[in-house]
Amino acid sequence: MAAAANLRDMIRPGAMVVAPGAYDCITARLIEQAGFPAVYMTGAGTSISLGYPDFGLVTMTEMVGNAARLAASIGVPLISDSDTGYGNELNMYRTVQEFERAGVAAIHVEDQVFPKKCGHLDDKELVSLEDYLAKIRAAAAARRSRDFLIIARTDSRAKAGLEEAVRRCNAALAAGADVAFLEAPQTMSEVEQVPKLVKGPCLLNVVRNGKTPEIDLAAAERMGYAIAILPGLLMAGVIGICDQLLAETKKARRHPAPPGDAGPAQIFARFGAAEWDARRSAFRPEAGAAKDAAE
Repeated sequence: MAAAANLRDMIRPGAMVVAPGAYDCITARLIEQAGFPAVYMTGAGTSISLGYPDFGLVTMTEMVGNAARLAASIGVPLISDSDTGYGNELNMYRTVQEFERAGVAAIHVEDQVFPKKCGHLDDKELVSLEDYLAKIRAAAAARRSRDFLIIARTDSRAKAGLEEAVRRCNAALAAGADVAFLEAPQTMSEVEQVPKLVKGPCLLNVVRNGKTPEIDLAAAERMGYAIAILPGLLMAGVIGICDQLLAETKKARRHPAPPGDAGPAQIFARFGAAEWDARRSAFRPEAGAAKDAAE
């Protein structure tokens, strides 16, 4: 898997991979075109794109299907949410197989009970450390390529404190995870401590108006984080701009100028129109000869 190998190569001391969140092929393509080295498929965004809150209501099949479409539409690695692995260690094993087969470079799996909640909501419930580590071991064993990354997420900070969250991160790394994801540290001091206390690469979840203080990405990189995901960046932005445009339309009774104000041809050009136009005549030699003669 070239994408997984590329992502693994990016994870090195002193550098941080920034992966904004996508929930469909439009947002995934825009992230790649903006020059980011990786894309993150947000479970929250996938949930709301299907009409549900991030309450663990989306199935593994639906998540993998979305991830497959995103991975096929971009040329950079895709990191994906895989919730809790959708059951016990047997389900976790199959979850890894399916995401890897879909072309995903990395998944994160968490220690919440199922159905889970968004990590920045209250009243989350945890599985035992024993059950969590069994799933991490199963995930590590299930992958066909060692390049495929297993990111171990713990939501235990909210209920059990920072010390227990660090303990779970380190135990998961020892059980075969490649990256630790301590969800929702609650102070800037905690954000700084995590990469120092966790014995392996760390992922930071950057959620505006969430449980974690706002942080400059350059500062997070200096702290030693290996990956930063921004799951709500485009999701919240799209909701905001849609509300704005709809309100303007309703008030003015005319089509307002959207940001960028692109026409159909300009929009389609960003999604492969030139390549598809070339195929119109590529398989009919006579059409190509006629075009050459005309020129």
